[in-house]
Amino acid sequence: MENLHGYTGLALEVLKKADVKIGDNIRVIRDGEIFEGMLMPRIGLGNPSHIILKLSNGYNIGIKVKGNVEVEKIEVERKPQDKTVSVEVLKKEGLPSVLIIGTGGTIASKVEYRTGAVYPSLTTEDLYRAVPELSSIAEIRTDVLLSIFSENMEPRHWCEIAKAIGKTILEENVDGIVIAHGTDTMGYTAAALSFALQNLPVPVVLVGSQRSSDRPSSDAALNLIGAVRVAAYAPFAEVVVAMHESISDDSILIHRGVKVRKCHTSRRDAFKSINAKPLARVSNGEIRMLTDDYIVRSLDKNLKLKPNFEEKVALLKFHPGFNPQIVEWLVERKYFGIVFEGTGLGHVSKSCFESIRKAVEAGMVVGMTSQCIWGNVRMTVYDTGRDLLSLGVIPLGDMLPETALVKMMWAFGQTKNPDEVKEIMLLNLVGEYSSKLTV
Repeated sequence: MENLHGYTGLALEVLKKADVKIGDNIRVIRDGEIFEGMLMPRIGLGNPSHIILKLSNGYNIGIKVKGNVEVEKIEVERKPQDKTVSVEVLKKEGLPSVLIIGTGGTIASKVEYRTGAVYPSLTTEDLYRAVPELSSIAEIRTDVLLSIFSENMEPRHWCEIAKAIGKTILEENVDGIVIAHGTDTMGYTAAALSFALQNLPVPVVLVGSQRSSDRPSSDAALNLIGAVRVAAYAPFAEVVVAMHESISDDSILIHRGVKVRKCHTSRRDAFKSINAKPLARVSNGEIRMLTDDYIVRSLDKNLKLKPNFEEKVALLKFHPGFNPQIVEWLVERKYFGIVFEGTGLGHVSKSCFESIRKAVEAGMVVGMTSQCIWGNVRMTVYDTGRDLLSLGVIPLGDMLPETALVKMMWAFGQTKNPDEVKEIMLLNLVGEYSSKLTV
């Protein structure tokens, strides 16, 4: 039955007998126990003997149909999504102007009840209505550019986002821009925009959510509020990521776009600045800078838009048993560059040396980063590192492997000259290096 989506067997019979449908508030009485909540669709891949209720605290529970079970209807036609569209937003005059660009991800998602997964569905306008506090922070305008999960984000999408931001900055009066983005590859996009949008006059803030907005533990609202506040009022003009500082709703940390990594699959404080301090903290409605090392906001700046990326660059993680033929495969397919994620101070095994030599002779740029989270590549300490340097491998300091990949893609998007790309890779353009290079 469409009104009882996903229910079968005894659970369906009990619900049909009570004449209830999805969205009704019901009472389930089982062997003297009483449960009250909103009847939810049953996940198609879940246990068919359970009735699913959303409790008043927002959590979902499954009640197994066994023994003496009675179901009563106590309220009808109250659906979860109604609460996100019934809030009237009152805008204030004279506030900073912020554009929210939607690209998809969990922050713009709902639960798909057939599988229990989340899917992109909310527009950024829905987010705005769901978080009325935004109306007292800035004058919000929204634009849905993409509606994809971040694992589907490609370099061509980085280009599209960068061009949209550039067009807005060049043609409109805006004090800051927020990008609603999925968290899984948000670090890659943040790095890409950092290189593509140079000499920014205003902040560009990427924001995501580890848990969708229709879940009681969602971090979407606080993250979005923090991001909009930074876009509107922060003293810096850089590409940054705004996410929870801890598992509590106390504060939001602002991370530089080229120094941030997602370090946990599901925690709300998943994002950390690596080999660098966060730029700022947002707490109790205030922005507190954590470093003096930042690029100052100024509307007098002229944006330099450089949105092109070359996709034929590879990121290879070295491991015991690594097959050097992977490198030769990339050479045969005329890739332009390789970023190695080497061990320790920046090493790969000697079995890779001949393949690396062929790659360099073919005109490929080969860079070295470390698999270690903290520290700096130092390729002069051991013979292996020195041999790799003699082969033409360039050390990339404490740059994150993901950032190094994106930077090399961007560098080859500006020039196909390998020597020029090497020079670009060794320049500290937007804070991707936090310490002096040591070869």
